[in-house]
Amino acid sequence: MSDFLLLGAAAFFAGFVDAVVGGGGLIQLPALFTVFPAAVPASLLGTSKFAGVWGTSVAALNYVRIVQLKWNVILPAALMAFMCSFVGAVTVTHIPPTYLRKALPFILALIAIYTFWKKDLGTHFRPLYQGREELWMALLVGGLIGFYDGFFGPGTGSFFIFIFVRVFGYDFLHASASAKVLNVACNIAALLWFGFSGHVMWILGLAMAVCAVFGSLAGSHLAIKHGSGFVRTLFLFVVSALVLKTSYDAFLK
Repeated sequence: MSDFLLLGAAAFFAGFVDAVVGGGGLIQLPALFTVFPAAVPASLLGTSKFAGVWGTSVAALNYVRIVQLKWNVILPAALMAFMCSFVGAVTVTHIPPTYLRKALPFILALIAIYTFWKKDLGTHFRPLYQGREELWMALLVGGLIGFYDGFFGPGTGSFFIFIFVRVFGYDFLHASASAKVLNVACNIAALLWFGFSGHVMWILGLAMAVCAVFGSLAGSHLAIKHGSGFVRTLFLFVVSALVLKTSYDAFLK
């Protein structure tokens, strides 16, 4: 019972963090590996994806009721992210992400430093692209980050948010809302692959999904209530935690 309580709490807090800035896997995956140390890693990843996709989907719905998104840009980008995430998941079964694993901490550290240094970054919604130019940029971003999510994954939500803020000129609230839609597409693509290959513990995943949904409702509610400043603060915290976690995985594990 204590193990299930641990996993439920982890899923709740993962849903909370994921709903605001992404990075819920930092909480959920270590909990799964702690409770099931002898399990096949792919099964734990698949179960985490199954629980996470419900929380992210609910957060996305919560955002779109309040935050006005550019659907003519976001939906095509989500479709591209879906397709490329699936390709990435298939690719990783043939090519291990060894070099990417070692480069990731440095990339995330640069993002954290840049965001901290630019105090006004993401405080205003001032899109830098319009029309077809914005659509093509969104398709490119959806494809690249979608492939990364399927191929490797850590920090996908944070990458989406940072790019929407820095490249597209969105504020952190609009960036987080847009990122959720693309995240859902990526997670569904990866989940299809894990489910097809038999790497999902469905009953456990469903129980964790319920907890993740409650966490995502709480997280998205706070993000909408407190706006871009709150999202920016939590973004910096999560990216810093990702730097430490990915550094440990790449060089010390």
